[in-house]
Amino acid sequence: MKPKKKPSAVSIVGAPAQHNQSSRKGKKAWRKNVDIEDLEEKLEGLREEERTFGLALQKTTDDGLFIVDTKGDDKGMKLSTPTTKYLMSHQIISQRSAVPAVHGRPRKSPVRPRDKERLLRIARKDRRGPLNSIVDPSQPGAGSALLEVSEAVKKSGKYDMWSAEANPMLDDEVKVKAPDVPHPRKAIALPAVPAPHAGTSYNPPEAAHTALLRTAHESELRRVREAETLEATKARILAARRADDDSGRRRGARHSRNGPEPHDPADLDGARAAKSTAPKRKTKRQRRKAERLRAERHALLERTLRKRLHASVDTVKTARKVADKALAARVQAASERRAKQEARLAQGGLVGQKLGKHLVREGEVDVQLGEELSESLRGLQPEGNLFRDRFLSMQQRALIEPRVPVLPRKRKQTVEYEKHAWKRFV
Repeated sequence: MKPKKKPSAVSIVGAPAQHNQSSRKGKKAWRKNVDIEDLEEKLEGLREEERTFGLALQKTTDDGLFIVDTKGDDKGMKLSTPTTKYLMSHQIISQRSAVPAVHGRPRKSPVRPRDKERLLRIARKDRRGPLNSIVDPSQPGAGSALLEVSEAVKKSGKYDMWSAEANPMLDDEVKVKAPDVPHPRKAIALPAVPAPHAGTSYNPPEAAHTALLRTAHESELRRVREAETLEATKARILAARRADDDSGRRRGARHSRNGPEPHDPADLDGARAAKSTAPKRKTKRQRRKAERLRAERHALLERTLRKRLHASVDTVKTARKVADKALAARVQAASERRAKQEARLAQGGLVGQKLGKHLVREGEVDVQLGEELSESLRGLQPEGNLFRDRFLSMQQRALIEPRVPVLPRKRKQTVEYEKHAWKRFV
């Protein structure tokens, strides 16, 4: 007789087992050492079929297991290609189960959060919050209590402010028209680098050099006059302010020296007369007379307006002609004004116009005096500033907004002093 196989202490499927215990005294020890390896092996086989095919083969129909081939193989035999060998780690990773994965999102509880909180309060059970702390749901926001989720968070991602339902103005049928305002850049015909004046040459003609000197003189004279006008205006303002302060000071000194001025008797009599001439209550006869006069004035006004209307009917054609002429004159004046503005923009750009806080300045006139001319390239001295010229040119052509140089300010040095009382700590 063959010896009986001794049961193993380890299960086939990897579960812990103890089947080699000799004693079976008591029901608990007997149940613990029962050998069910054959049953576990069959169950593991069913699980393997589910992982491989998605369903146990005994539950699969014949259509899913067999197929009747009535056509045959159209292609010829293929030579077997050598299989590529993979690492065992790659083979293990490439194995995928046919059973669909369990969805990680928890199911929605049929009990609403408010009902759940009400039941917990009825049962007098503590609510646990962060770090296993006890919170009071009746006081949200106090200490470590749980905060309710706002309606905005609950409805986040569901509202599209650019959709047609939320904003009917974004519909295809309703289109927002942009204002038809021409940009001044379109009318400006200034070149990026203007051609220099003939008088700026190192050996210019006498007429061109004289004309350039006259232009520079007029520009500088205009700048000096503007500065003088500004200084005169400031001086008048300061003089008027000082005069007001002096008059107020003298008036206060005279009032404090002489005391309050006495009242004029004539003023007192006028005040009494004003008090005595208060409006009195009208009688019935006076009220009827006033009503009759008001009705007569109203009727006269209506009669005058009616006559004026009848007289204006005959002059409708004349009034229409006058209105048409006035409208045509306004349109022509507007067109002429627009043409002048376009011509000014085409020739000089935005020179002299205020955009924002500052004016668009005119370019500097770079010219040399007669004794400064070198008359040869060897002794030529540079004149002007190319960066300044390009910067002003971009402002005049409406490419950038006008700016003024910001000079750096000197930082004030703070001096710290320690009081004598704080020096003594004892």
